[in-house]
Amino acid sequence: MARVAKASSRYVCQQCGAIANRWMGRCEACGSWNSLVEESASSAAPGAAAGRPIELAVLAAGSDGAARIAAGIDEFDRVCGGGLVPGSALLIGGDPGIGKSTLLLQVTAGLASRGIACAYVTGEEAIDQVRLRARRLGLAGSPLELAFATGVRDIVATFDVPEPPRIVVIDSIQTMFLDTHDSAPGTVAQVRSSAQELIRVAKRRAIALVLVGHVTKDGQIAGPRVLEHMVDTVLYFEGERGHRFRILRTVKNRFGATDEIGVFDMTDHGLREVANPSALFVGDRDLERSGRAVFAGIEGTRPLLVEIQALTVATTLGTPRRAVVGWDGARLAMVLAVLEARCGLGLGGQDVFLNIAGGLKVREPAADLAVAAALISATGGAAVPSRTAAFGEIGLSGEVRPVGQPEIRIKEAAKLGYHRILAPSGSVSGAADATVTAIAHLEDLIALLGAAGDERMTSLSPS
Repeated sequence: MARVAKASSRYVCQQCGAIANRWMGRCEACGSWNSLVEESASSAAPGAAAGRPIELAVLAAGSDGAARIAAGIDEFDRVCGGGLVPGSALLIGGDPGIGKSTLLLQVTAGLASRGIACAYVTGEEAIDQVRLRARRLGLAGSPLELAFATGVRDIVATFDVPEPPRIVVIDSIQTMFLDTHDSAPGTVAQVRSSAQELIRVAKRRAIALVLVGHVTKDGQIAGPRVLEHMVDTVLYFEGERGHRFRILRTVKNRFGATDEIGVFDMTDHGLREVANPSALFVGDRDLERSGRAVFAGIEGTRPLLVEIQALTVATTLGTPRRAVVGWDGARLAMVLAVLEARCGLGLGGQDVFLNIAGGLKVREPAADLAVAAALISATGGAAVPSRTAAFGEIGLSGEVRPVGQPEIRIKEAAKLGYHRILAPSGSVSGAADATVTAIAHLEDLIALLGAAGDERMTSLSPS
């Protein structure tokens, strides 16, 4: 006689998804406090129900599949890898109020106006609230279909039909729930199971599914990290409340490049795409002012010029401040240590402030040389020459190491009028009107920039 499944309970961490057999005040996996919540679990006897054979397909007999659905917003299509893929799941996260719902409403309303069937399901706002936002954005005439729903069973029954909408937006996944679980919406079990059901119907019916996710205080999408592994593409909205500009960054993409970015300008009429971000993130290229350097970077497949600003101030405190905005604080500490140990530039008694202009977050090690140039300029008082850009990774011995795609960086800098490029040895010129100055060691950079600031740098150097 078959054994009946026995109901039991378990405790699941709402931060990392770890499972414990008993309640504990602190999760042993991630260390968070008071995050374990009791959930019911069923345990069935092995072999109680027989499965059915699955159908195997031949790799060589596959078709090209459906074409991508271009949203018509170039920056959004760029981060998606060229458009939305039918049968895929996309997860977009970001801080509250940063513009996730606004962007997706613009995308779906624009597609619906072009005759592509789209549905926008909201679990946070009433339909009239969505209509008010659409009216403010000038999208009130779009035939976009709207619904307010939080029950996953109802949503699946609506779209699991022979001719469903081609694109479905769920805003947000944390408000969805399955009545088969006792836990509240937003818990680990609900988020994971709801996303699994929605992704299953999306792949079965070739729907491009877009999920909106809340983020935690650390900037990570709330719920288990397994949610990011379940979807095909993960996008993060970045940007500060005080800045107009928003950065949409690709963290994961099974159909395109990762670390791709799209740049948007937040206006009264919604998000407007910025076609030339390099001109946005750098100031006047003819301005010569100490503590300023231009970095020729790469974000995904896009070359991008960014202005790096540095300021050093003498401090009377025992521990100098190291304030960083838009860059890795640990990497700044490493560059400061190399400048002091290998080049004799005394910064131990200085407060150091570093800022990436425009609100962009730079993750490339190739920014080391531009950061060092800004720090040397701020310390010595000698400005980096105008129309000069830099890129290169710094080693612990002070050497400047080569980085990837130097030709593309040089070509983008030359296109925007930066005719002198400070680069690692071996980098070749990608444009006829750009002069590449090889920097083999940080001492070469100090010799280049320190002519006007030798006196102050000497006074700061250790005796």
